[in-house]
Amino acid sequence: MIRLQNIEKVYRTNTVETLALNSISLDVAKGEFLSIMGPSGCGKSTLLNIMGLLDAPSKGNIQIDSQTTDKLNDQQLAQFRNKKLGFIFQSYHLINDLQVLDNVELPLLYRSSSAKERKMLATEALEKVGLANRLKHFPNQLSGGQKQRVAIARAIVGRPEIILADEPTGNLDSAMGNEIMDILMKLNQNDGTTIVMVTHDENMAHKTHRLVRLFDGSQVQ
Repeated sequence: MIRLQNIEKVYRTNTVETLALNSISLDVAKGEFLSIMGPSGCGKSTLLNIMGLLDAPSKGNIQIDSQTTDKLNDQQLAQFRNKKLGFIFQSYHLINDLQVLDNVELPLLYRSSSAKERKMLATEALEKVGLANRLKHFPNQLSGGQKQRVAIARAIVGRPEIILADEPTGNLDSAMGNEIMDILMKLNQNDGTTIVMVTHDENMAHKTHRLVRLFDGSQVQ
């Protein structure tokens, strides 16, 4: 589902050149749940952003579901991301002025969905994460765990084949973190969603099918 070949990412300023990723080659199978671990600054989030087509590598090739992406323009990349990929962030990235249902509908605004269809799909997504009774709440009326559930609902509302999760349990206590992990595991097992998760938590990582470790921008395991 995801194929990275000899990925390198270099950040340059006038005086400094930083090698963030060094010769990463990685295949993620359809339906796999992969976790990525490593110390802060090792390139985990950079790698996830490249997988998600939010950033381009300095060298190397990316294929998502057999589609080579380097020839796509910005609009084509945006459409491809919207169809294929769902994103979950550590800090939720919800819009506080919008109700929960409206936050979840957002990815569908970039499709030709009717308002009725958007509402139906968003409601279904919120039911999946156990928040059917919070449709009209605002984010500041929710706990951290509930906010992350909303973020997961937003990620899955367009029924993407791939979910990329950056520290999805990082801001939560262990009990709520386990609940969020259970939701992700059900999405993987029941819906066949391919999931790549960056985490600092060994316990969470060992619940996934496979663990990749990074150190100083290189894959060490």
